[in-house]
Amino acid sequence: MYIIKLDAINSTNSYLREMCAANVPKDFTVVVTKDQTEGRGQMGTVWHSEKSKNLMFSVFKDVSFLNVNRQFYISMAVSMGVYTALKKMLIPNLSIKWPNDILSDNKKVAGILIENIIKSNRLTGTIVGVGINVNQLNFENLPDATSLKLLTGQTLNLDELLVNVLNSLQVSFHQLEHGELKDLKARYESLLFGKERLLRFVVNDDTEILGTVKGISGSGKLKVEHDGKVISYDLKEIAVKHS
Repeated sequence: MYIIKLDAINSTNSYLREMCAANVPKDFTVVVTKDQTEGRGQMGTVWHSEKSKNLMFSVFKDVSFLNVNRQFYISMAVSMGVYTALKKMLIPNLSIKWPNDILSDNKKVAGILIENIIKSNRLTGTIVGVGINVNQLNFENLPDATSLKLLTGQTLNLDELLVNVLNSLQVSFHQLEHGELKDLKARYESLLFGKERLLRFVVNDDTEILGTVKGISGSGKLKVEHDGKVISYDLKEIAVKHS
């Protein structure tokens, strides 16, 4: 493990991507920052964070052992790694909101952005960005966000948390590399937010349906049962409707 600590950066994922363009970084190179000015989430969303209050880092991992058709297993492994680290801290009522947000009491406490590096239709590496709301107390205009401090009442040490999460991620990647895919998928599916519960979804940005999360497909699409049929949806095709 090789850790680069920065006071401020536009994006830890972008920093690692530039490193990859120049030369392949050491396996499990970590970039962590106190302040991220252009943090990104899934589908181009923005990650808002107060300086020095939250844990923001990215990891480069060699995943050349994984078939390109199984790249969603990276998302599952990272989600399980972050989930497990928070579970050990006794953070209550944790779940994984597909594809890879971590919720506590149905509010977002951590987000993950995965950017895979594919050359000649082969996976070579992945850049995993992780943001965990730690000591921030105010989330203006973000009613569905929370933090570890809001959940526990304790101010947490960011360096200690980083070590714990990285150790957990290493375990998850070890399982991935050793082919424990069936078990990984089963555990991920068991923790999905809305599993076997009736939820209101928005499909293709305009149609509302009532459906039940059944799991994920082999390629990582969300399987939702609606009107007696199970349909698989891609990330841009479906979203949970918040009241």
